[in-house]
Amino acid sequence: MAETHDIPVTPSDALLRRGEGLAAWRQIADTLAEEIGRGALAAGSQIPTEAALSGRFGVNRHTVRRALAALAERGLVRATQGRGTFVEQAPLPYPIGPRTRFSETVSRAGREAWGDLLASRVLPADAETAEALGLAPGAPVIEMLTRHRADDTPLSTARTCLPLPRFAGFEAAYGRLGSITRAFADFGVDDYTRLSTRVGARAASAEEAIRLDVAPGRPLLTVTSVNIDGQGMRIQATQSLFSADRVELILE
Repeated sequence: MAETHDIPVTPSDALLRRGEGLAAWRQIADTLAEEIGRGALAAGSQIPTEAALSGRFGVNRHTVRRALAALAERGLVRATQGRGTFVEQAPLPYPIGPRTRFSETVSRAGREAWGDLLASRVLPADAETAEALGLAPGAPVIEMLTRHRADDTPLSTARTCLPLPRFAGFEAAYGRLGSITRAFADFGVDDYTRLSTRVGARAASAEEAIRLDVAPGRPLLTVTSVNIDGQGMRIQATQSLFSADRVELILE
C-alpha cells in the first residue's frame, strides 16, 4: 500500500496569502511543490485527498483540483483513477546498449517490472517494418501494443513487430510472462542483441497520454530499435515511447 503523509494544518495554510494577487490554487500548488522538493512528500507517496487538502487550505475542492492539475502538468504528481494522486518517482536511469533489458534495468533500481499486452494482431509488414526485419514487403508479422511499468507507474509503451511463422503465438507468451526476454526464451531465443537504435522526442498524443498516464502534450522520448538473435537473424522491430519525466536514457 502506498505511503501517505499527514501534514499538520497551520494558520498560514488555512488563510493563504489573500489579497496579494496570487490565485489560491497557485499558492497551493507552490506549497505542495515545495514540500515535494524537500521530501516532506516523498517520491511514490500518495498526496492527501482533495477533502483533506480542502480542509487544510480552507478552499473548495475545485481549487484543490486545479492545483493538483498544475502539479501534474509540471510532472510532479500523477493522478490514477480510483487510487488517488501520487508524487512522481525520480527519473529512472535507463541504459540503451547492446543488451537492453527492461526487466533487468527496473529490477536493479529496486522496483518491480512488468509488461502489459494491450493489443495484438497479425498483419502484412509495411515497407518500414519489412526493411527493419529483413522481410519482403507484405510478409506476415505479429504486431503487439504493450505498456511497461515499474511498480504501478507506466514508464513506456511500445509497438513491436516480430516475423511469422517463427514467432506465432508470441503474444500469448508475452501476456503470460510480462517480459519480452522471458517470452523469447519460450521460443528458444536465450540471448539477443541490439542491431540498431534511433532516439528522438515528440509530444504525447491523447491516446499515448492515456496509456502512459500523463497529460496530452507531455514530452516523450522515442526509441526505434531492431534486435537480432545469436545467428544474426532479425527478430524484433520496436518503437518505444518513454515518458521523459520518468526515465533518463543513457546511451552506452
